[in-house]
Amino acid sequence: MTLNSILIFIAAAILIRFAFPTNGRKWALLVSSVLAIYWLQPSTPIRYLDFWLPTATLTITVLSWAITNPKEKSIQKEDRLTGLALVVCVLLVAATRYISLTGILTASRPPQIWSVAAGLMVAAAFVALILKLSGKTIRLVLPGAILFLLVLFVILKTPALSEVFSFVLRRITGQSVELASSLDIRWLGFSYVAFRLIHTLRDRQNGRLPEASLPEYLIYVIFFPAFTAGPIDRVGRFIQDLRRPSAANAEDFGLAGQRLAVGLFKKFVLADTLALIALNGTNASQVKSAGWLWIMVYAYAFQIYFDFSGYTDIAIGLGKLLGINLPENFNHPYLRPNLTQFWNNWHITLTMWFRAYFFNPITRELRRKYKQMKPWAIILITQISTMVLIGLWHGVSLNFIGWGLWHGIGLFAQNRYSEWIRSQSGVLETRPWLSKVVDKINIFMTFNYVALGWIWFVLPTPALSAHVFRLLFPVFN
Repeated sequence: MTLNSILIFIAAAILIRFAFPTNGRKWALLVSSVLAIYWLQPSTPIRYLDFWLPTATLTITVLSWAITNPKEKSIQKEDRLTGLALVVCVLLVAATRYISLTGILTASRPPQIWSVAAGLMVAAAFVALILKLSGKTIRLVLPGAILFLLVLFVILKTPALSEVFSFVLRRITGQSVELASSLDIRWLGFSYVAFRLIHTLRDRQNGRLPEASLPEYLIYVIFFPAFTAGPIDRVGRFIQDLRRPSAANAEDFGLAGQRLAVGLFKKFVLADTLALIALNGTNASQVKSAGWLWIMVYAYAFQIYFDFSGYTDIAIGLGKLLGINLPENFNHPYLRPNLTQFWNNWHITLTMWFRAYFFNPITRELRRKYKQMKPWAIILITQISTMVLIGLWHGVSLNFIGWGLWHGIGLFAQNRYSEWIRSQSGVLETRPWLSKVVDKINIFMTFNYVALGWIWFVLPTPALSAHVFRLLFPVFN
């Protein structure tokens, strides 16, 4: 989000809080979030794609709600009205093509309204079909829906596959297929949307999903303060805030103002300033001095923290203005004495998501199926596989795999080290000063390990990463 868009969102949030403290608040949040995902979607070289991608977000969200909606629960009037409101909103956005030759709410001019109406009719038919399926059939559809989201995610995150996707879309729209590129498909917010949807689909499978109306489900998935950069909230917690009356009060506005001010300072002052000297794919191959390269590595470590945590502060502040208490996502991660605590305090909601839906289930399964497997072997497998998946969530590339391996191996080594430290607890307890020294050393080592790991994250190729490591540690050349 740009500074202008954030300021507009702040003004919109204040207006909604004062104008709709109770009655109409849900509708105001729904309409504003729908319009926001069209407005935030960046332009793409493929004709009309900046309109169809937000429309696809709405479509798969409504389809996911239909799949997770209990079959014994009848469709309420509120759900039908929400469906109608969505259709009207999308058609109104499409109708802006007749007002402007460029785009008002969309990055470019929307498509012909008849094609939008046809697309909405197809989407409505799919939703109606799913709502008529029996509970037994839905149990078969649930894993298919999760698989569809994962496949789509892999396509969008894999440059070669997204280039093929671009080729297909260009052929459909009659554009030059020779210009197809993986950069053509920029689906804003899909990563976070997919994780929220998978969370609800998995919880529906396990019988843990609370009932949510269509407007509640939609607002949860596309809530505009958290749409682009998280945090990944849980639907049960979110709708509790949404259902609670929320009259404007000085305390909420004071806390919101504080978080917004901190977030804006982190992002647009600290992060953007550090970006001038931080390590990136362009300057990594140009620097010859190890000393300057260390400065660039540390600059990037703090840049990514201030950038990401700044956006989180902004999202939490906007949520607080609207009466929604979004979860914390960062808690001084660079001051933690080991990698486990780092990951418990860095992108907290993502860590919790992977722990709940991958790490814990696979650990239980390995313990159940392979009872003779050593505990350390289970820890090694689960930690490395979890961190590699988190790396792949950012993008399917060798460098993101390397970043995941870096943290997975680091977590396993730290686990073994922690076991040894526990065996020395008697010595440390009798020497408090030594315990403090060890803690400070651990913080220093953890921070530097994480900072070096960002080299894999920020650079495009393993060869360039290896080049940087060789310059940083010339003794190993």
